[in-house]
Amino acid sequence: AHPELAAVWGGAAAPPADLEKLLPIFEPGSATATRAASGAVLAALAPEFAGLVGGSADLAGSTCTTLPGTKAVTRDDQSGRTVHFGIREHAMGAALNGMALHGGFRPFGSTFLVFSDYLRPAVRLAALMRLPVVYVFTHDSIAVGEDGPTHQPVEHLESLRLIPGLAVLRPGDANETAECWRVALRHDGPVALVLSRQSLPVLEPVRGNAIAAHGARIVRDDGREPDLTLVATGSEVALALDSAAALAVEGRAVRVLSVPWRERFAEALAAGAELLPPCPAVWLEAGVPHGWEALARPGDTVLGLRRFGASAPGRVVCQALGYSVPAVVRAALECLGKETACRTN
Repeated sequence: AHPELAAVWGGAAAPPADLEKLLPIFEPGSATATRAASGAVLAALAPEFAGLVGGSADLAGSTCTTLPGTKAVTRDDQSGRTVHFGIREHAMGAALNGMALHGGFRPFGSTFLVFSDYLRPAVRLAALMRLPVVYVFTHDSIAVGEDGPTHQPVEHLESLRLIPGLAVLRPGDANETAECWRVALRHDGPVALVLSRQSLPVLEPVRGNAIAAHGARIVRDDGREPDLTLVATGSEVALALDSAAALAVEGRAVRVLSVPWRERFAEALAAGAELLPPCPAVWLEAGVPHGWEALARPGDTVLGLRRFGASAPGRVVCQALGYSVPAVVRAALECLGKETACRTN
């Protein structure tokens, strides 16, 4: 009876055809938190993507997930597109699943990464049904700081990666965040975007289809055969780059890989992609190391956490728990020392 409305409804859940042109490009050399970059992506998409609907579990200001220029959904007016789910993460996850099953919407919901435990059953069902739901999980590491170990996720990244069919993306800067949103909206199942509270240096925009194809990209390579590779995700990418610069002063050629999507990276390695040179690697993520240890080769070093965090400013916590340039440089030199000993023997 209403073919024009039916046509709009039928395509409302699909991202715009010109999605790539709508995504913001962030200026290299500046600094921004990846949660803020995600908010900028949502602001750019909201006017052009009518089916994009979502919000947060009472944390919109912190997760940067209010859609600008849109009304909030209320009991009396359901024509809005920003949803204030309240402090009920599991119900939010269930509602997102229902919206995706209903059709006409591309739903997203957000909370802090440490609270992902509360909606895990709904996330699991979304993965089981391959529902196109996007979860925005912010405050992603021990760098959260003074809120202490109760609010500093340590095991949560690994826990989410264990769910079959859930794509877990942890971008290392603002431009990777925009690219991860592109990957998420083109993906045919649920996606968790894991974002930082603190500002991170903005790197060069992602070129080509590297993250979707291989889950990783090279963010530093001085053109020489590398002596060492630093592999990192999220906020640890900036730490890897600073550590590579310090190692370069000592004459070491270091390649840095950012791996926003570890599962896709592992698939690419298994398929024979030449992403890791034969030199030793230091694997760097502020979380439990088990999944990285499965990828590490003999002679590699994994810098992970086998404990909970601590209450102090984020930078202080990171330094105390071994996430500083001196600590990474020391681990890298020890790794290179082991390699030299092996060659000598």
